[in-house]
Amino acid sequence: QVQLVESGGGLVQAGGSLRLSCAASGSSFSRNVMAWYRQAPGKQRKLVASIITSGTSAYADSVKGRFTISRDNAKNTIYLQMNSLKPEDTAVYYCNFVPITIPRQEYWGQGTQVTVSS
Repeated sequence: QVQLVESGGGLVQAGGSLRLSCAASGSSFSRNVMAWYRQAPGKQRKLVASIITSGTSAYADSVKGRFTISRDNAKNTIYLQMNSLKPEDTAVYYCNFVPITIPRQEYWGQGTQVTVSS
């Protein structure tokens, strides 16, 4: 069973930075996609950034140029460096892990709160 453990959330002022981490354990899937999603109160969960095993990444338009996703395959860990944070970035951030398998499998972390004050 895959387990995802997130860390790094917290309270920060607008313009500040935070770095989230997500460590995956229990996985033997070397090829996978890992991602960060976020969910603000009363809103749907949305994709923030994703990264595949090779390191190719993609971002939501709202975070391009401010957030950077990276991964350490040896540690089965991904990171989300968040700079120039805005109050609208406030949300619970969830780590997502999708191994390249058939049938499709998907795993979620427990979430970490990020609060940006104005």
